[in-house]
Amino acid sequence: MKALYTILILLTFVCQVSSQTVAPASPCRVDPTYRQFDFWLGNWDVYNLKGKKAGDSKISLILDSCIILEEWSGMPGPGGTTYKGKSFNTYDASTRQWQQHWVDNVGSSTHYSLGKFEGDKITFSTTPVSYTKDSIVVMKLTFFNLGSDKVRQLGEISNNNGNTWSPQYDLEYRRRK
Repeated sequence: MKALYTILILLTFVCQVSSQTVAPASPCRVDPTYRQFDFWLGNWDVYNLKGKKAGDSKISLILDSCIILEEWSGMPGPGGTTYKGKSFNTYDASTRQWQQHWVDNVGSSTHYSLGKFEGDKITFSTTPVSYTKDSIVVMKLTFFNLGSDKVRQLGEISNNNGNTWSPQYDLEYRRRK
C-alpha cells in the first residue's frame, strides 16, 4: 500500500510538471531583425570630424537581448562638467520600426519613433517636435556600419518637415582596443 501511495504521488508530480508550459525563447534572441543594430555593440572612443575626442560610449544588450543600451559620457567641458546620457534602442515588431529613446543629465530627452534598417545603416527620426519656443522640427539620427571597428553617427535637423536637413553633429565611433 505504501508503494502504491508513493507511485500515485510521483504520477501526480509528473503530471503537474508536464502540464506546465515552458516559456518560449525571447523573440529578441531568435528573430534576426532584432540583431540588425548589433554592429554598434561594444566599447567605443568617439571623435568629431576634426579628430578631437568627443567622448566614450559603451553599447550593450540588456533585458534578454531586447534592448541595446548606450551609455555616453562626453569630454569634460567648461568648469569640469561632463555631458552624460543613455539611449534605449529596440525593435518594435508591432510597428516594424526601430526606436530610440535618449535621456541625459541636463534634463532633456528625445524619442525617435521611426527607425529603419537598410543596407549597412539604421536611420531614426522623430515626429515633429517643439524645439524652441517658436520652432517645430524633425530630427534624424543615422548610424553607418563602417566595418567591425568603426561606426559613424550623424545627427541632423529639419525645420521644414524633412524637406531639407542640416547637420547637428557628425561623430566617428572607434572600437576601443
